[in-house]
Amino acid sequence: MTTIPEEELDFRFYRAGGPGGQNVNKVATAVQMRFDVRNSPSLTDPVKTRLMKLAGSRLTLDGVIVISAVRFRTQERNRADAMERLQAMVDQASVRPTYRVPTRPTKASKERRLKAKTTRGAIKSGRGRPTLD
Repeated sequence: MTTIPEEELDFRFYRAGGPGGQNVNKVATAVQMRFDVRNSPSLTDPVKTRLMKLAGSRLTLDGVIVISAVRFRTQERNRADAMERLQAMVDQASVRPTYRVPTRPTKASKERRLKAKTTRGAIKSGRGRPTLD
C-alpha cells in the first residue's frame, strides 16, 4: 500500500460548529485537508486515475481532493481523522480491479437447459383441466 508523505498535504483550520461548548467560538478545530492528486509524485498513474474516480464530489476541477474533518473537538484528532480517510481512499485505489474473462456456454449445456425447459413445460401443461378430445 502506498503512503502519502505529509509534505504533499495542505491543511487549513477553521472554526466549526458542533460539540465543544464555548470553546467552539474561540478555537479553530475543524480541518480542511487538500491533496493534489494530479501532481503527486508518490502515486502511480493507474492509482491516480482510480483515486480521482473514487473521490467523486470531493475532487475539484484542478485534481485536488478536499477532505473536511469536524468530528472531534481537537485540531489534532480532526487532522488525524482527515489523514486516515485519505489513506483509506488511497488503499482502496491501490487495489487493481479483477477483470471478468467473458466465457460462452457449451453446446451441451445449452441443450441440457432447453431439454429441462421442455420437460418442465410438459409437467406444467399436464396440470390443467383435461380436454374433451
